[in-house]
Amino acid sequence: MTQLSAEMAWEPSELELSRRALRRRATTRSVLIAFVSSIVLLGVLALVIVNTPGWAVVRQTFFDLDIGVKSIGPILQGLLTNLLVLAIAAVGVAILGTLLATMRSLRGPVFFPLRAVAAAYTDFFRGVPLLIVLYLIGYGIPALMIFPRMPPAFWGTIAIIVTYSAYVSEVLRAGMEAVHPSQRVAARSLGLSHAQTLRIVVIPQGVRKVVPALMNDFVSMQKDVGLISVLGVIDAVRAAQLQVADTYNYTPYVVAGLFFIILSWPMIRLTDGLTARLNRREQAGGVV
Repeated sequence: MTQLSAEMAWEPSELELSRRALRRRATTRSVLIAFVSSIVLLGVLALVIVNTPGWAVVRQTFFDLDIGVKSIGPILQGLLTNLLVLAIAAVGVAILGTLLATMRSLRGPVFFPLRAVAAAYTDFFRGVPLLIVLYLIGYGIPALMIFPRMPPAFWGTIAIIVTYSAYVSEVLRAGMEAVHPSQRVAARSLGLSHAQTLRIVVIPQGVRKVVPALMNDFVSMQKDVGLISVLGVIDAVRAAQLQVADTYNYTPYVVAGLFFIILSWPMIRLTDGLTARLNRREQAGGVV
């Protein structure tokens, strides 16, 4: 009770209060300087662009307000297809990427074939551009006539899953290998099997270590979902392309790009914020 009363009665000293006030003034000054310098820079850039000889043509071709407003409806409807593909692909990438990372982390010579298959898979799909994978899966597999006729969005989702699972698996594997070996030994000494050790001890700790990298991969996947338009899927990009073909104006592409920015911006800010938070937590106990 005495200790609690002492803590409640504590007040910062005059020196500490002056330091806090100084930090607040410095922060306010820095924000104002950054704001003013940004406005000046944007103003100079806008002035230079507007006074270029071809600005009138560029404005009419890429920034036609009437055409942009008319294209919002079809592009927004196509964006719903992108969101559906993204949601399904995110789940598939999480499952397949975790499976591949687990296969590559298996110990012992008896698991060498599984490690080799996982390594070959990740090497191949990290080396082949996603656009080529879309063509190979979207046109090659249906040509085999093994599977029933499926919509192009289905094959586009499969291509995104098999490509991004290779990247995610390597990120997860790096996180799992960053877990100290003593964690595995302690878990096995408590009677946990290898699978239980991975599921309960290693994977949760490994994922926490690589959350920013995983979120960056998700942001990249958000953008690359638009590539499914090469298979004929009426997504946001394809809808913009159809509008361009009707109007001979590139404004719909700008509208589609703005929609993708709006879609990815919250995740980008969340990724940056989480990365800064993790850095602060790591430096909290050290001498900087």
